[in-house]
Amino acid sequence: MSGLRDWALLVLGVAVLAALPMVADNYTLRLGTVFCMYAALALSWNVIGGFAGYPSFATAAFFGLGAYTCAILQSAGWPMLPALAAGGALAGLFAAAVGGAILHLRGHYFAIASLALAEVLRELATKLEWLTGGGMGLNLPVPAMELHAQAAFFLHLMLGVAALAGAATLLLRGSRLGFALRCIQQNEDAAGMLGVDTRRAKTLAFAISAIFPGLAGGAYASWTHYIEPPDVFDVLLSVKPLVMVLLGGLGTVFGPVVGAGLLLLFEEAVWRSFLTLHAAVLGVIIVVLVLFLPNGLMDATRRLLGRRGRGAA
Repeated sequence: MSGLRDWALLVLGVAVLAALPMVADNYTLRLGTVFCMYAALALSWNVIGGFAGYPSFATAAFFGLGAYTCAILQSAGWPMLPALAAGGALAGLFAAAVGGAILHLRGHYFAIASLALAEVLRELATKLEWLTGGGMGLNLPVPAMELHAQAAFFLHLMLGVAALAGAATLLLRGSRLGFALRCIQQNEDAAGMLGVDTRRAKTLAFAISAIFPGLAGGAYASWTHYIEPPDVFDVLLSVKPLVMVLLGGLGTVFGPVVGAGLLLLFEEAVWRSFLTLHAAVLGVIIVVLVLFLPNGLMDATRRLLGRRGRGAA
């Protein structure tokens, strides 16, 4: 029953956001697009970080790889959607390839190794000027649309990526792979002794967690019409998904989506005035969440409401 309810919530949320262009201005549509991008990144990180318990900081690597793949292919004459799909596929293949080299590491060793992936790709994007434009970046063609129609199109494009990430999360939760990942998160050594192919499960999870950031990166590149290495390989793209999942709840289905909304609200309300302290504020949030709300705000709210209900009874 809860599975049907979760699918209904996903469909309802997608329908509400899809209808937003009929009632909202361009600024609101921009916020909706950023929210969908954040939700896609958080849901993707939750696959490897929440379900499997591997703290990945590779999201920026996958996002940037998808962005540059999509931008290069569009510059070569590819239509937007096939170029976008190629960016997601290449990000997934890249994650599967490097996963074999770094997924034997655990804890902070894995976190550091995954963080290095974005730095390596950023340096490559900067040096390969003949392909990527180097530090000058790449310009993408601007769609021949009226401004509001263009804003609506990119909202729907990013919403499609987020919806796919949400559907993948729901399917994964009830699958054999999802069960294997939860076993790995609880006790990887015991899972291996019980017959779980931990290497295969982790590699699949890492690849899945890369596909949607790759798609989001391609959608972002098409939306902004210009990308450069410091922008799409920004380390904050690896930190923000962690914050969003911690806000909503590790290993939950809709917690990352709630966290994405909360982080976006916080950015709009507070960070405009403290742009130079952006990374420091994120660090403080992570420490507070780990120390005081390790299971996220949704879990804390449920426990608080449960205590009030028992008190009233």
